[in-house]
Order: sequence, then structure tokens, then C-alpha cells
Amino acid sequence: MKENYTYILRCADDTLYTGWTNDLDKRLAAHNKGEGAKYTKTRLPVELAYYEAFATKEEAMKREYAIKQLTRKEKQKLIDQGSRRKRKL
Repeated sequence: MKENYTYILRCADDTLYTGWTNDLDKRLAAHNKGEGAKYTKTRLPVELAYYEAFATKEEAMKREYAIKQLTRKEKQKLIDQGSRRKRKL
């Protein structure tokens, strides 16, 4: 079974973008080529700041929504606490 991911990207202008995908490597590459979400196209390059893996798409989408409701300060705290989960792509 393929995992689903909720992620936070840090854009070149230090904005944070939250999304979900079932192929994290492919999604990050798309964002860095300007083929990702409209929101990140003018904020290239991007780096993976945080991610979580889920068994189902619904769980990942639910977590993405919860993260989007957080303030920037709360997102940064989440990133700092989850830094051990970061990986190089």
C-alpha cells in the first residue's frame, strides 16, 4: 500500500505552504520546477520543512486541513519539533 503524506514546504521568500500527496519526491520536484501549486510558483525554490506519513488519503487530507488552520508561529513550532522527520530529497 502506498503511503500518503502531509507536508510543509518553505519557499524562497520564507513563506510556508502546506499540502498532501502520495508521492512526496515527485511533488517536491514539481514545485521546484514551477509546476506545483499556483501559490508556490512565484516563490521558488522550495524545500521540504516537515512531513508526516498516513495510511489513507483521507487521513492525510484531514491533517493538511488541521495544519492550514495553524498560525505561522504554530507551524514553525511543528517544524522544529518534527525536524527529526526531515529527509533529503
